[in-house]
Amino acid sequence: MPTVFSHAVAWPAAMTPALLFDLDGTLTDPRAGIVRSIQHAFERLARPCPPEAALAACIGPPLRGTFGRLLATSDRELIERAMALYRERYAVVGLYENEIHADIPGMLDGLGREGRRMFVATSKPAVFARRILRHFALDHHFAGVYGPDLDGRWDDKTDLLAHLLASERLAAEDAVMIGDRHADIVAAKANGMRSIGVLWGYGSREELLGAGADAVCAAPGDLPACVARGRER
Repeated sequence: MPTVFSHAVAWPAAMTPALLFDLDGTLTDPRAGIVRSIQHAFERLARPCPPEAALAACIGPPLRGTFGRLLATSDRELIERAMALYRERYAVVGLYENEIHADIPGMLDGLGREGRRMFVATSKPAVFARRILRHFALDHHFAGVYGPDLDGRWDDKTDLLAHLLASERLAAEDAVMIGDRHADIVAAKANGMRSIGVLWGYGSREELLGAGADAVCAAPGDLPACVARGRER
């Protein structure tokens, strides 16, 4: 299936934009570890757990909001208890129940040879993201890994991207966000960044285009061309 470019939006040919990658769904498939750890939290809370398909649909957004929706509560104490129970399993087992998407290492190698500066910007706590990237030998590709603190600071992806841009002294017009969910695209737009939605993760083409992605890419092998071209020609 060919790369799809959704809008006539391009960056200047002479520019080499920094690339900001989401992690869950974009670089790896975390379904097994996340779903099983949510199920563990519900079991420990003695609450009926939603079906696995409903849990998988939650992959991507921050977990505090996910637990609030799944438990139908705004009780902060209950949400934090669910988070602690989730991490009880996830921090030991769940983060390694993960698979690298096919062709991701080769794609990252190619972008690195082009001289691209690459970062990870994820809704997963940074401490877990770094462990996952080291475990799967992907960490050397990235100049920095950005994610929320365990206490929820930087949970909002718009704030996280603003923090990354400021910390790395990147101008918004010199960076491109690459992710598989609505939140990645919305956060990029809120920060004045371009964005590429990817279709091998958990978001649909409709979700990504509806959020305003500048381009949509069908497969990891197509991403370098998508980055280079920025629009359909």
